[in-house]
Amino acid sequence: MRAPLGHFDSALPAPECLDTLVGPVAEAVRHWAGAVPADQLVYVDTDPEWADTATFVQHYGQELLERSANCVVVAGRRGGGTTLAACVVLSTTRVDVNGVVRRQLGVRKASFAPMETATGETGMEYGGITPVGLPGDWPLLVDAAVVDLPYVLVGSGRRRGKLLLPGKAFAELPNAVVLEGLGVAAG
Repeated sequence: MRAPLGHFDSALPAPECLDTLVGPVAEAVRHWAGAVPADQLVYVDTDPEWADTATFVQHYGQELLERSANCVVVAGRRGGGTTLAACVVLSTTRVDVNGVVRRQLGVRKASFAPMETATGETGMEYGGITPVGLPGDWPLLVDAAVVDLPYVLVGSGRRRGKLLLPGKAFAELPNAVVLEGLGVAAG
């Protein structure tokens, strides 16, 4: 199979790679129920040594720079409680944590969750966190620019490998809320 985007040596429908995916991601793919068929979720093998964005796009395709997304875990605090959520924005932007995220979660303070929390709560590797297979009660905030793309490259739950998903599939993930302006210009 040829990947719908980029230049990868290996691309397979994600349902054929369940043994390669971490537990929560494999379970989400196994039980996929969105309007986008599960076989349109594509797993591509990538070398973790080329994970840096500049090196990654040089090796796998320049067009990936504009069609890659980051999934980050945030912690919102109000009173004594903490709400964990995930945010997906294009990799050319950054998450508006203190504006859009804070307002959407209804919290007084929001920040990126510590690495130990992000990996421990998701069961995924740092640098590979994906919105596919997140804990079922977490809000998932997705920038509208991600949903508008035909395909988007995102983590696979591990540092090795990535997932290519149709943009509209992000809006179908559990607890997804599509928001304008979640991703703001980096700088």
